[in-house]
Amino acid sequence: MAEITAAAVGKLREMTNAGLMDCKKALTEANGDLNAAVDILRKKGVATAAKKAGRAANEGVIAQHIQAGARVGILVEINCETDFVAKNESFRAFCDEIAKKLATNPAANVEEDRVAAVAKVGENILLSRHHRMEVSGNGLVAAYIHTGAKVGVLVEVGAGKEATVASDEFKQLVRDITLQIAAAHPFVVSRDSVPAEVVAKEKEIAAEQVKGKPPQAIAKIVEGKLEKFYQGYCLVDQGFVKQNSEITVKEHVAELAKQLGDEIAIRRFVRFQVGESAAA
Repeated sequence: MAEITAAAVGKLREMTNAGLMDCKKALTEANGDLNAAVDILRKKGVATAAKKAGRAANEGVIAQHIQAGARVGILVEINCETDFVAKNESFRAFCDEIAKKLATNPAANVEEDRVAAVAKVGENILLSRHHRMEVSGNGLVAAYIHTGAKVGVLVEVGAGKEATVASDEFKQLVRDITLQIAAAHPFVVSRDSVPAEVVAKEKEIAAEQVKGKPPQAIAKIVEGKLEKFYQGYCLVDQGFVKQNSEITVKEHVAELAKQLGDEIAIRRFVRFQVGESAAA
């Protein structure tokens, strides 16, 4: 049986907000497997859904670059050893330059730039990941870096008409969507994109929480819990934060599309948070 360390118990508590004893018991039952322990706690109703992405394992920043015309954009995570360097203007400028180079040429060799930056700041620097988007057809890409550069968003929104893309209303919508993604942390655009195994696990957890009730009641409760899950997990099902969640993102997009006499679709997005790739 795996040894259950205090560090593992503390990590599980951070991930779930469950009590220390509950965490220790779950880890013991899961033989030390953190992910399995999270599921055990959720089934017992003593934990919220794990968001490992929120646990920063490294220092660093998220940088972005959108090319002129807003048809090509990139999001980059670059890690360093200390928050002191992450806040350094020279390091930030280096990150911006790397983003610009990779947006222009995703195959660019930036190793020399990285080595030079290591020598300059005196810390190890890692270009941990990047994601580049290029618009196909009518649409725009936009990026948003949250204060502190620990969270960044890149999104592509499409439209049927070129005139729609040029309108101020459409451009404002795209900006608002980047803010929505940064604040509300969706994982996919719509329900169609939710992996089948994720839905199955949510159903299993919901059913476990209400076992012992009549089958018809269980089915209804599970359906309600799954609906609530979608409202957090899927971007278009989330309450639109700019209007205090009184309407969904889907409803807001549809309202603007009707106003402009066009079809508008959120095609894809990525949301980076410093350290999440190492914590996953």
